[in-house]
Amino acid sequence: MALVQFYFDFISPFGYFAALRIDDLARRHGRETEWHSMLLGVSVLKVMGLKPVTETPLKGPYQNRDAARYARRHGVTLGRSLTAPAMNPLPAGRAFHWLKRHHPEHYKAVARDLLDAYWRDAIDISNTGIIAEIAARSGLDRSAIQAGIESAEARDLLRAAVDDSLAKGVFGSPYFLIDGEPFWGAEKMEVVEEWLKSGGW
Repeated sequence: MALVQFYFDFISPFGYFAALRIDDLARRHGRETEWHSMLLGVSVLKVMGLKPVTETPLKGPYQNRDAARYARRHGVTLGRSLTAPAMNPLPAGRAFHWLKRHHPEHYKAVARDLLDAYWRDAIDISNTGIIAEIAARSGLDRSAIQAGIESAEARDLLRAAVDDSLAKGVFGSPYFLIDGEPFWGAEKMEVVEEWLKSGGW
């Protein structure tokens, strides 16, 4: 059956929440997932011409409250403050797509570890050395990973992935494409499950 396409940005708390659930949700309905790292800074700021939600009056404080409420509801521990400045997501995005190209059997596990490090443990993962150290937990060579993250290839892979996400209409995190149908937001995961269960409508 067709893969569930899952798009997220490492700096998105709702992307993190979705990452904790999407694989189990898909498997319950006989599906597998493919993950894609995207950049909200490109889709929201550059393409849509909007401010970051966190800097938007009224909506920013609501999003933080909503994220805290979601975390309580689903038992997710957030060590990172929702009001803390976002890190630079480029190194993590480059690492993700380099690993996806060269170590596809590990890329999801490393992405989960990076998301946990950032959101649960409040570790700044904008440092390539820290990313490589976390990736090495999956049995990968630390120095090779760091060199890969810092390569021109990694930059090109991330750029191409972001361009592809925009071509597919992806503008937020999390974002799901299932059987050609788009779903945006962690709160849509219940609708995603209904879609997978029923075969769509």
